[in-house]
Amino acid sequence: MDKLKDDEWVSKIIKGLELAYAKMLEFKKQKKSDLVIMKDGKVVRIPMG
Repeated sequence: MDKLKDDEWVSKIIKGLELAYAKMLEFKKQKKSDLVIMKDGKVVRIPMG
């Protein structure tokens, strides 16, 4: 693949990941469940509701 197609492909993947993340946050808020992330090598729970 050439550079332009690679950039378009990467851009589409990033947009899809951003959309999925936004939907996940909305779901977590609706269900009032914790968001679990890794920060500085430790598992951290963030209350969403």
